[in-house]
Amino acid sequence: MNILIADSGSTKCEWCLLSNGKKKIIYTQGISPYFLSEQQIESLLNKELVPKLKQANVDQVFYYGTGLASTENMKLLKRILKKIFIHAKVEATEDMSAAARALCGKQKGIACILGTGSNSCYFNGKRIVDGVPGLGYVLGDEGSGAYLGKKVLQYYLYKTFDEELRFRFDAKYVTNRSEILENIYKKPFPNRYLASFAIFLAENRGHYMVENIIEDGLNDFFFMHLCKYKEIWKYPVHFTGGVAYGFRDVIKELCSTYEFQLGNIFQRPMEGLVKFHSGK
Repeated sequence: MNILIADSGSTKCEWCLLSNGKKKIIYTQGISPYFLSEQQIESLLNKELVPKLKQANVDQVFYYGTGLASTENMKLLKRILKKIFIHAKVEATEDMSAAARALCGKQKGIACILGTGSNSCYFNGKRIVDGVPGLGYVLGDEGSGAYLGKKVLQYYLYKTFDEELRFRFDAKYVTNRSEILENIYKKPFPNRYLASFAIFLAENRGHYMVENIIEDGLNDFFFMHLCKYKEIWKYPVHFTGGVAYGFRDVIKELCSTYEFQLGNIFQRPMEGLVKFHSGK
């Protein structure tokens, strides 16, 4: 049996084809139904995914993606996948389920995503039973790449950065206020654009302003999201995503401060999803 697993964020999508115990990893653009139309998603998959599968007969598709908490978006992705993989059994669900299954397996716990965006849930070992509503990059996404990147731009544009950090920022990005605002307010995928500036924090660790942005941003996630779960002091709290993995030292410190039991920190959930769906 050939199983195709997808884990899609706003920026990129990781696919894994399981065939006779072997794994084939494929990357495509991220797929967000909020930013891409049905035709655009179908075109993207036919161009970036299907040729790399080399006509493999796919029997099952497990698609986990951003934006699929919406029933309408879930049906849309399932419809597209059924059109491409005609003979396959298709399951399409939210990216939060991917994090929960990958991080918790079949155990109870709090699962968190800290990537381009952020989200969390309480998983009872079988299904998600509670979650803090995600508000997106404009109103929410605390602790995410977009959230931290927005802080970087605020510090730069408000001239809060000291001379050293302004010099480093100018050398790396070679941009200006007009270009930044155009990318955020007029061009597509502003969340991805904002998140791209989080790398500046990773590259300048040790500077007190950088550390303050990271700690404050992640603490906002702990306070606004994790403290809302009554189970948070009973079960482990797990994390996945580039931000979580890149700043795992800060997450460990915050878990200690809040007296949370820290579980897994995965850069990507795919390894856990492979184990979950292969029954290991």
